Amino acid sequence: MKAAPLAISAVLLIAACSAPDERRAPLATVAAVDLGRYAGRWHEIARYPNRFQRDCARDTTADYLPLGDGRLEVHNRCQRADGSEMSVRGVAEVDPRTNAQLKVSFLPAWLRWTGIGRGDYWVLYLSPEYRVAIVGEPSRTFLWVLARTPTLGDGELEALFPLIRAAGYNPERLLRAAR
Repeated sequence: MKAAPLAISAVLLIAACSAPDERRAPLATVAAVDLGRYAGRWHEIARYPNRFQRDCARDTTADYLPLGDGRLEVHNRCQRADGSEMSVRGVAEVDPRTNAQLKVSFLPAWLRWTGIGRGDYWVLYLSPEYRVAIVGEPSRTFLWVLARTPTLGDGELEALFPLIRAAGYNPERLLRAAR
């Protein structure tokens, strides 16, 4: 199984996400996230290029499942160029004040208790009907635009660009997802 490179890359991502960037204004999240409504499948519409997803050629999804203790199970999947699936499972600790700031770990369960290797996953925008989300992290190194459907309608991604810019990201860096 080729999950080891994905797991190692996820750990590197988490380490990079953990260091705040003091040069920028603090990153604002949505006021509150209803985890029951947020749960389920999200399709990647666009992302900042990153090493841990470099083998993802198309059909990238993230599934969130409430675990009943305030945490979420996270299952990320994508298709490689050769058609094989790449997949990794993790757990997200959720800030109970707003549910908008998650700390995600893709480390094996027996290592998660250490607290190392957790990455910030902050919900920066969430449409009122929970159909579209923008997710980032304080250093602004990583960014994802997610939707409940595999694609967005004409101009919907571009309509999010002002929100992306306002959060301190450059929408021109976005890599659009392939289907």
